Amino acid sequence: MRIRSLGVIDDAVVELSPGFTAVTGETGAGKTMVVTSLGLLLGGRADAALVRIGAEKAVVEGRISVSAGASAVVRAEEAGAELDDGSLLISRTVSAEGRSRAHLGGRSVPVGLLAELADDLVAVHGQTDQQGLLKLSRQRQALDRYAGDAVAVPAAKYTEAYRRLRAVCVELDEITTRARERAQEADMLRYGLDEIAGVEPRAGEDVELAEEAERLGHAEALSSAATAAHAAVAGNPEDPEGIDAATLVAGAQRALDAVRSYDPALAALADRIGELGILLGDVAGELAGYADDLDADPLRLAAVEERRAALTALTRKYGEDVAAVLSWAEHSAARLTELDGDDERIGELTAERDALRDELGGLAQALTDARTEAAERFAAAVTAELASLAMPHARVSFDIRQTEDPEGVEVGGRTVAYGPAGVDEVELLLAPHPGAPPRPIAKGASGGELSRVMLAVEVVFAGTDPVPTYLFDEVDAGVGGKAAVEIGRRLARLAKTAQVVVVTHLPQVAAFADRQLLVEKTNDGSVTRSGVKVLEGEERVRELSRMLAGQEDSQTARAHAEELLATARGDA
Repeated sequence: MRIRSLGVIDDAVVELSPGFTAVTGETGAGKTMVVTSLGLLLGGRADAALVRIGAEKAVVEGRISVSAGASAVVRAEEAGAELDDGSLLISRTVSAEGRSRAHLGGRSVPVGLLAELADDLVAVHGQTDQQGLLKLSRQRQALDRYAGDAVAVPAAKYTEAYRRLRAVCVELDEITTRARERAQEADMLRYGLDEIAGVEPRAGEDVELAEEAERLGHAEALSSAATAAHAAVAGNPEDPEGIDAATLVAGAQRALDAVRSYDPALAALADRIGELGILLGDVAGELAGYADDLDADPLRLAAVEERRAALTALTRKYGEDVAAVLSWAEHSAARLTELDGDDERIGELTAERDALRDELGGLAQALTDARTEAAERFAAAVTAELASLAMPHARVSFDIRQTEDPEGVEVGGRTVAYGPAGVDEVELLLAPHPGAPPRPIAKGASGGELSRVMLAVEVVFAGTDPVPTYLFDEVDAGVGGKAAVEIGRRLARLAKTAQVVVVTHLPQVAAFADRQLLVEKTNDGSVTRSGVKVLEGEERVRELSRMLAGQEDSQTARAHAEELLATARGDA
């Protein structure tokens, strides 16, 4: 990795051994920045506070060797990344404003993609992970992870049934708890539908009545205009001497007919005047019929206005016009049918809920059985590992229990509480020495014991669900003496099958490393490129002496450091 402007690190390169790398240095020298850098490369949360004061951005670049065909490689290639000589190049940039960018194999990618790859590439553990192991939910997750498909298969079936049950319960609760509101809604819909049915509106009726009301309200004026127009077109019988349009047109046609044979153009005009005469005759007939048919009955006008008032009362409540009122009635009838069917639906949902609860109880029992079987194997494996970590008499076990709940599901003849992960509460217990009762690790383990329990758990995982790289940040906190030597020895054994990186303050652990990196500050408080260096020979002895006694040149410390290195080489 190359780290620039991150925390106390100005510009440094960290070269990790394929086996066991120990990162050491004075407190505050920046060792933890190695963990932070790797966390950023693996999609960790970006924080502007990580950027070195005075710098515009922090940059972390890393090269990770991967195996062709590995799931991480496939996912990276799907995102457009390209391998560089069998390695993935990853970079992460964090600006002083907190903005973050990620690149994978030369391609800009979402930060979330790096987090996806992390699960297949690196297992990161620190003191916060130890505290996380104290939570019951994390202990259950650890057991489920160890069990693999034996738990994953029934867990998937349980989760599917659980989701269906929750959906049914939500719908059932909605119907039953809102019964009053739904009854009020049904009453309102019935009232509106009855009111509309009483009026019996027709589509477009409001437009027709508006036109008829306009006509009836001006009947006298319309009749007078039609009569005058008819007289102008066809003549007035009471005035035989009067001149009308039909008579004038007829005279014009007679005049042209007398000479039409002399000129085709004039004959054409005569024909058009003949058509005009026919049109005038038609119009005269329609005007006469209109005047005769015009109804000036005030009773009809009153009936029309009364009907319009009834329709207006509907449009004020249910729509802007009759078409909208009819649409409201259609949708409301459908909704009323749905509401009236609630009682039947409640019965159906209740039966489905009860059936799903029975099914869920059976699946929960299968999940409990699988966890119980896996817990015995997991506890035995962790106990065996603790024996190699200077806890030869410690015993680890699991307490798998359920909580009574009258609203729960029936499992093994008991009604117990249930959740999305089943009915089990899983708790890791530790008996540190013979005769000691098993107690929850949150109460029965010291800091050093908890560190070793977590390391033992991770080593067991390495045998069942391995990842290429393990990173431990002061996982040896609270440990010293022989226990520290055994932790170093166990980490060295783990490094034979995986890459192991440990940030440590214990010389007993660092002595077992294949490569030891020293992180040290310059006089101005920064870590430069030369501030992260590989220790060899005499330099490594001096650093181990400092870690042992705080004195690099102490002959006693040097002798002890050389003894530690000799012990580690002898184990190798």
